[in-house]
Amino acid sequence: MKRVNISVLMPVYNAEKYLKTSVESILNQTFGDFEFIVVDDGSTDGSWKILEDYKRKDKRIIALRNRYNLGTSKTLNRGLAVARGKYLVRMDADDWSYPDRLQRQYDYMEKHPEVGISGGTIEVCDKNLDTVYRRKYPLTNKDARKIIFCYSPFAHPATIWNTELMKRAGGYNENIPLSQDCELYFKIGKFAKFGNLKKTLLKLRTHSGSSSVSKDTLQEQYAIYARVKAIMEYGYPAAFIDKLYIFMRIVAMFFVPTKIKFWLFNFLRREK
Repeated sequence: MKRVNISVLMPVYNAEKYLKTSVESILNQTFGDFEFIVVDDGSTDGSWKILEDYKRKDKRIIALRNRYNLGTSKTLNRGLAVARGKYLVRMDADDWSYPDRLQRQYDYMEKHPEVGISGGTIEVCDKNLDTVYRRKYPLTNKDARKIIFCYSPFAHPATIWNTELMKRAGGYNENIPLSQDCELYFKIGKFAKFGNLKKTLLKLRTHSGSSSVSKDTLQEQYAIYARVKAIMEYGYPAAFIDKLYIFMRIVAMFFVPTKIKFWLFNFLRREK
């Protein structure tokens, strides 16, 4: 099988409203040596028809369809299984990538072979992709590991991964339906370093149907689970303050309204 430098992996579920914008932001990249793996997770709207139309027009697109809705983790693993790229880039069906995103991320990974995962700055936007604020992430491996028990060191839809390491780690845990990226960061982090670009790579669209809005309580629970698992099962060293923070988040789940926590999280993470 012919190798490519990048496999872009995008899961799709009932995303017809924003899908064309997301797909075209990848097809219009300045970097050309990529395949675009799009996995439809049993959509009941017009998403699959849109993907079929694009597939006929552009041979870089590999469109797969689940017969039934399997959830994000299984859908991502189905795409990962066929990926031929040296690196795997994540993309969501309602976001928008800057035209130079793939080129910048490819160059970074080539210059830093010790890095297994990297991302960059994102713009958190409204449903029309108008920027509300920018969110930066730690640039170095040391700084990323300092915050990993408190916040995610990456914006998952803006990440690029070493595909070989990703497959060696077993891909996404299919028993974790949300925040599945969090556990995989810890897995990859056992044998590779982290890093992020300062450059803004992606517009992250927020709307009533996005998982970060509609399922934030469950996301928080699974993120906490992944961090506890990292300490108990993967042997990650956690400082006392990290363990205290995890404990306080567990307590907060019962006493602090979800909307307040979600607002506070975004307020603390936005660019100062």
